Amino acid sequence: MTAAGVRRHAVAGAPLLCDAREHGLTGDGVTNDQPALAALVDRLGDAYDADGRARVVYCPPGVYAVRDAATVWRSGVSLVGAGPGATRFVLSNEGNRAQPVPLAFHTAEQHGASPDRHLAYCTFADFEIDGSGVASADYNPLAKGLGLQYVTGGVFRNLFIHHTAATGFGCDFLQDTVVDNVRVLECGRMDDGLEMGGAGIGIGIGGWGPVERLTIADCTAVGNATNGIFVEMQYAGRPQPRGIRIIGCHAEGNRFGISDWGADGLIVTGCTMVGNLEAGFQVSAKGTTGVPGRGGLLTDCLIDGNLRDGVNIGNTRGPYTVRGNRITGNGRYGYHHQDLGEGNRATAEEIVIESNDIWGNSLDGIRSDRPLRDAVIINNRIRNNGRQCAPAATGGGESVRYTETTLVDQRARWPRDGHRGKRLRVGRRFAVVASNDETTLVLAPNRPGIDSSWSADIPSPGTPYELPDPPPNRAGVTLNATCDSVTVRGNLIRDSGSGTQTAGIWITERGSCLNCRVVENDLDGNHTAIRADTPALGGHWEGNHGDQ
Repeated sequence: MTAAGVRRHAVAGAPLLCDAREHGLTGDGVTNDQPALAALVDRLGDAYDADGRARVVYCPPGVYAVRDAATVWRSGVSLVGAGPGATRFVLSNEGNRAQPVPLAFHTAEQHGASPDRHLAYCTFADFEIDGSGVASADYNPLAKGLGLQYVTGGVFRNLFIHHTAATGFGCDFLQDTVVDNVRVLECGRMDDGLEMGGAGIGIGIGGWGPVERLTIADCTAVGNATNGIFVEMQYAGRPQPRGIRIIGCHAEGNRFGISDWGADGLIVTGCTMVGNLEAGFQVSAKGTTGVPGRGGLLTDCLIDGNLRDGVNIGNTRGPYTVRGNRITGNGRYGYHHQDLGEGNRATAEEIVIESNDIWGNSLDGIRSDRPLRDAVIINNRIRNNGRQCAPAATGGGESVRYTETTLVDQRARWPRDGHRGKRLRVGRRFAVVASNDETTLVLAPNRPGIDSSWSADIPSPGTPYELPDPPPNRAGVTLNATCDSVTVRGNLIRDSGSGTQTAGIWITERGSCLNCRVVENDLDGNHTAIRADTPALGGHWEGNHGDQ
C-alpha cells in the first residue's frame, strides 16, 4: 500500500479497464444485459474498496437491453461507450411494470446514500439511454435515465438520454461534478407537467451544505415535460447552496427552459432559451420544499419566442440580477416579476434589471405584479413591445382550414404577430397562438413532446373560430404593485413606429411609487410617455425625454 492507501497492483481478476463483451454483456439488443452489468459493477466496486483503484467498464458499439431491474452503482466504477448512437442502453420493464428501471441508481431512500456513503471516481460518458420501453399505470418519478444521489468528483459527458417516463438526467447532490454535453430529448413523457420531476436535467441540491461545486455546460434540453434544466432545493431547513453554474446550454420546447428552484447565487450565462411553453427562465418556489432561488445572475443569454414570459421571477426575496440578455418575441411579457401564489410572498429587494435588449414582446416589456424595494431598472433598451395589438377576430366557412399546428383563413388580413399569445377558441377546443402572418396562425404544442396544438381533436374545415381583443394597455415598463425606492434610469423605452407600445412607463391603479427615482429615460414615440393611474409620492422624476 502507498501512503494514500492505494495498492501498487490491482486486485487479481479485476482489471482496471474491462471490455463489457468479455464479462457477460452481449450488446445484441435481445439478451437482457442488466444481470451481467450489475454483477460486473459489484465485482469492480468490491475491487475498488479493496485496493482504492478506480475501474472503467467499456461498452463497445451495440444495443444493450436493460430489463425489469436497475443497477445499484458503486464507487470507483465508470461506464464508457463508443458514443451516442453507437453504444445504446435500451430500458424496459415489460416483465414488471411496477419497476421504474433507470440505467443506474444510488439513492438515500433505497440504498442509504449520504455524504458519508457517497459515490466517488465515477464517469459516465459516450453512450445513449433510450427510456421509451418503460411504462407504468401511474407516474413514477424514479423512472429516470440516471438516478444517482450524493456523488463527488463525478463526470457526465457526451450522453444522449431520451423518452424516459420521468426525468432523463435526475441526479442529486453533486459535489465537484461536471455535467457536460448531455442531450435530453422528450423526457418526462408520463408527466402531465404538474408532477415531480419530468425534466430533461433535474438536479436536487442542498445535500452537502452551503457550497455545492457543480458545472452544467453545453447541454441541450428539448421537448421535456417540465423543465429543460433545473436545480431544486431538497431540504427546507438547510442553507441554500452556492457554487452552481449553468453555462452555454440550450433549452427549447420544454414547459420551462431553465429554472432556479432554490439555489443561492446560481450563475446562468451564455444560454439559449427559446420556444418554451411557460417561460424561458424562471425563479420560483415551485419545488418540493417551496424554497425559491435567490442571489442569482442571469447574464448574456438569448431568451426568445417563449410562449408566455421570457424571464419569470416570483416569490423570491431577492436579490437577483438580470443583465445583458436579449429578451425578445415572447408571447406575454419580456420580464415578469410575478406573484406565483405559493412559497415566500415577502417584498422582493435588490432586483437588478440592467443593460438588456427587450423588444417585440407581445405585452409589456417589463412588468412587476409583486412589491419591490430598492430595485434597479437601468440602461435597458425596451422597444416596440405590445405586439399583441390585433383586434378580436372571428371567421369560418370555405376560407378556413385547420391542421395539427395551424389555422389558415384566406380572407384574413392580420398584422404580423398581432395575435401572438392569444387563446384561440374553436367550439369547445382551444389552442394558443405562437405566431401569425396575414392569413395563418401558427399554434404552440398543447404540451411538450407532442405534435398537436389542440385540446381535443383537430377541427373540421370551415369550423368557426374566435380570437379575443388584446389588452388595451401594453407598456414598456409596467408597475402593478407597490414599488418603494425603485430606480428607473437611463433606459431607452421607445416605440419607433410600430404603434404597439401604448405607454413608456405605466403605474396602474394597483401600483404605486414611493420615493422612486425615474430619471433620464428616453420615452420618445410612445402613445403616452408616462401614465400614472396612481400618483407617485416623493422621489425624483426629471430629465425623461419625450415626457411633456
